[in-house]
Amino acid sequence: MDSLSFEEAFEQLEAAITALQEGKIPLDQALKQYQDGMHLAQYCNGLLQQAELSVQKLSVEESTDTLSLSPLDL
Repeated sequence: MDSLSFEEAFEQLEAAITALQEGKIPLDQALKQYQDGMHLAQYCNGLLQQAELSVQKLSVEESTDTLSLSPLDL
């Protein structure tokens, strides 16, 4: 999953949600879709948090008239 872009992971998450909402899959597949969906949601959330940290770091550096983008060291 680490090689997925945010867009790819989100697309897979949407597909899992749609499959669950339709209710046309057997219970064992529904449970698998749910588990996969939860992992995808966590993965997407992590990517969004990384993006937010990058934006925050960029904002801080703009106040010193230095423009560069790099992730924060956690």
